[in-house]
Amino acid sequence: MLEMLLARRSCREFEDKAVEEEKKEKLLQAAQLAPTGKNSRPWEFVVIENKEILQKLGNCRNPKHPFLPETPLAIVVLGNTQKTDTWIEDASIASIIMQLEAESLGLGSCWVQIRLRESNQGMSSEEYVRKLLGIPEHMAVLSIIAVGYPSGTRPAHKLDEVDQAKIHTETY
Repeated sequence: MLEMLLARRSCREFEDKAVEEEKKEKLLQAAQLAPTGKNSRPWEFVVIENKEILQKLGNCRNPKHPFLPETPLAIVVLGNTQKTDTWIEDASIASIIMQLEAESLGLGSCWVQIRLRESNQGMSSEEYVRKLLGIPEHMAVLSIIAVGYPSGTRPAHKLDEVDQAKIHTETY
């Protein structure tokens, strides 16, 4: 796992190639196997491949998110606010597990923060995505995970980047 974490980098440039159904299914299965507080499983996902919707989704952030319209697959991660007060943590864990599964499948990914961000349409990113996709009010929009085949490679992280000063033993 450590080797995969060293190799995984956010990917914002993708090949013009669809993600196969089998790989999409594995991504969503992995996300739904994520641990949640009290096994509440408050997350839900909206899978988007339609180029017209992806184009509009690019307006979810200010400035416009230039790579979202070009990504072959975007997965909007939602949290049911009526199920639990830990929906942010639970949906975040599902998001990163999906990204790790993408890496294991030879796919690149990038987390697009939606919660507490602004769109370029004069409203919050969450409100924009909610209206665009018809998401009900009790479902909060946490993030969008952009997924596809990377169009290039970036150098892996190195263990010497790990800041040991951030690790405290017994007390701060």
